[in-house]
Amino acid sequence: MTMTPDRIEAARARLPLAFRAPLPVRLRRYALWTLFFALLAWCVYDFNITPARIWEGLGRLGRVLSFMFPPHIWDNWADFSEVLKGLGETLAIAFLGTLLGAVIAYPLSFLGAKNINRLSFLRLGARRGFDLIRAFETLILALIFIRAFGLGPLPGILAIAVSEIGTFAKLFSEALENTSSKPIDGVKASGGSRLQQIRFGIAPQVNPVILSILLYNFESNVRSGTILGIVGAGGIGFLLADRISAYKWDEAWSIIFLIIAMVYLIDWLSALLRSRLIGRPESAK
Repeated sequence: MTMTPDRIEAARARLPLAFRAPLPVRLRRYALWTLFFALLAWCVYDFNITPARIWEGLGRLGRVLSFMFPPHIWDNWADFSEVLKGLGETLAIAFLGTLLGAVIAYPLSFLGAKNINRLSFLRLGARRGFDLIRAFETLILALIFIRAFGLGPLPGILAIAVSEIGTFAKLFSEALENTSSKPIDGVKASGGSRLQQIRFGIAPQVNPVILSILLYNFESNVRSGTILGIVGAGGIGFLLADRISAYKWDEAWSIIFLIIAMVYLIDWLSALLRSRLIGRPESAK
């Protein structure tokens, strides 16, 4: 018998309990929702989130934004070149940090891939090592490296590189595990060694994914490099923090605008590079 919406509604009216979740399931749902709203209410109370405080903060935010307009326009090359140097330094920090992290993470990712590393204890140990590295925030790493190496771009490069080792190794290993076994079997059937199976069977499948991951994380690291500059790791962030500390809000807004423009430019160039090296998706053609 075909079940129509009318018949389902009629059956629901006759046997309402048959369409309800069992009592233990309902009690568990009620308990979870109660816990969620209780936690939410406690956070609102403990963090002193009140309408009066939000309204007062919005008023101060409006005054700060009013100080940013009109934006500052540099009228001499010496001052503008300093800003351009900071932008270039941030870009270099993000690029070198991403590159260094990828170079180290790529061979490590093979240790965490199930289809390549068959030793469970070694694979699981590598995976937990990736998680441990990713547990450290980039900003914390930058503060540590600043203590060790002093101010400048080097701590920012190392902070991004170390953070990306854990991220890249995890993502690369997952990409390796998601490859098809048919090309590998073909190389193996033709007498290829284990390294040749990886080189000719796995690498062609995973390289486009790895390139896409690298480009996306590079864009993200440009933004991270700005934050690292605020704590002394070089780049445009140092200049931005200096202008904010001096209450030069119009210059701060101009620097923020240049950062946004640089991120948009990088996003456009990375999309262009992906389309050249990987190809456009069918939906975009």
